Amino acid sequence: MKRIKLEIAYDGTDYCGWQLQPGLPTVEAQINKALSALLGEEITVIGASRTDSGVHARGNVAVFDTETRIPPQKICLAVNQRLPEDIRVQSSIEVATDFHPRKVKCRKTYEYRILNRNIALPMERLYSNFVYYSLDMGAMQRAAGYLVGEHDYKSFCSVKTQVKDTIRTIYQLSVRKEEDIIIISVTGSGFLYNMVRIIAGTLIEVGRGAIPPEHMTAILQGCDRSLAGPTAPPQGLTLMNIDYITDNIE
Repeated sequence: MKRIKLEIAYDGTDYCGWQLQPGLPTVEAQINKALSALLGEEITVIGASRTDSGVHARGNVAVFDTETRIPPQKICLAVNQRLPEDIRVQSSIEVATDFHPRKVKCRKTYEYRILNRNIALPMERLYSNFVYYSLDMGAMQRAAGYLVGEHDYKSFCSVKTQVKDTIRTIYQLSVRKEEDIIIISVTGSGFLYNMVRIIAGTLIEVGRGAIPPEHMTAILQGCDRSLAGPTAPPQGLTLMNIDYITDNIE
């Protein structure tokens, strides 16, 4: 028995998120189905990040155990022939049998894209959040600075979460503009339910002048979801990559 680690990219538009849900299309279900057919075994992957409905990924991670004799590095090429076009395994390698993608220290990086112009662009509708009013980049950048570090991010977490520990560390949070696209990039030790989308929604409120940048400190300290901005739509969010501090690769 060996454990295989996959790096997976997908367009989340047509899926009800990563995680298995009875009767609903999910990314995890598609991968399990394709691997099981390829390897002739009942495969159930363990994913690193349970992205929400409509959210995309360039570098999500999953592992599975198998008895196959197919060389690990060739599994990605073979399974891609059985996957729909909106899901592609980017790499496959063998890792230690005790490697668990959610129990190893890592840094996750997400990007949230905002199309900021007067009129929407149809080709961006699935991969960005359209905002027609002007946004103050300087204010958004100043506000982002207050969120970097180790904090209690309860104000930036959905009230639906069942997690008790809401302390996380954000290592980097930047706001930049490329033509009409504003990109919010955030790297952290881990993220709470809807945390990145709530951060994006709050920074948009800052950008339009509804929240002063310096008010971010009060939002953090208040530990109250009602103090932060709205949850930004899912299509603007992409899980870019997950960097493990130790991959335990054999």
